[in-house]
Amino acid sequence: MTMKRVAGGLVLAGFCACGIAAAAGEAVEEPIRVVLSRQEQAWNRGDLEGYMQGYWKSPDLVFYSGGTVTRGWEATLERYRRRYKAEGKEMGRLDFTEDTIEMLGDDSAVGRGRWNLTLSDGKKLTGLYTVILKRLPEGWRIVHDHSSSE
Repeated sequence: MTMKRVAGGLVLAGFCACGIAAAAGEAVEEPIRVVLSRQEQAWNRGDLEGYMQGYWKSPDLVFYSGGTVTRGWEATLERYRRRYKAEGKEMGRLDFTEDTIEMLGDDSAVGRGRWNLTLSDGKKLTGLYTVILKRLPEGWRIVHDHSSSE
């Protein structure tokens, strides 16, 4: 075997290994992306309780936004109700973009991205989010959410 052939084989093996690692990473991230996708879908059909299924149903859930800290699943749901379901309010159409998932271990991950909300009058709201997710017995859930608006 020539050195060129050996080197070419090593390069090909390296590409294959990178492809396998990338595919494995995507497979691990997929259940997390499903959680975020289900949240979008629930929001867009006006289902706050369905949207909240992506969050850890615990008094230890933490939500940071607008200079305030909300603790607990129930309190977070109430915050969303006041902000988007109260009289004169609307939920609009939600879209998560620019999202990345970084695995922190087998059972934890951080998600980052941009949220975009389009209201019925055409007004657009946007901001950034960072969420920490854990794999719990019920599946992947957001345990910490930090969202900001522009």
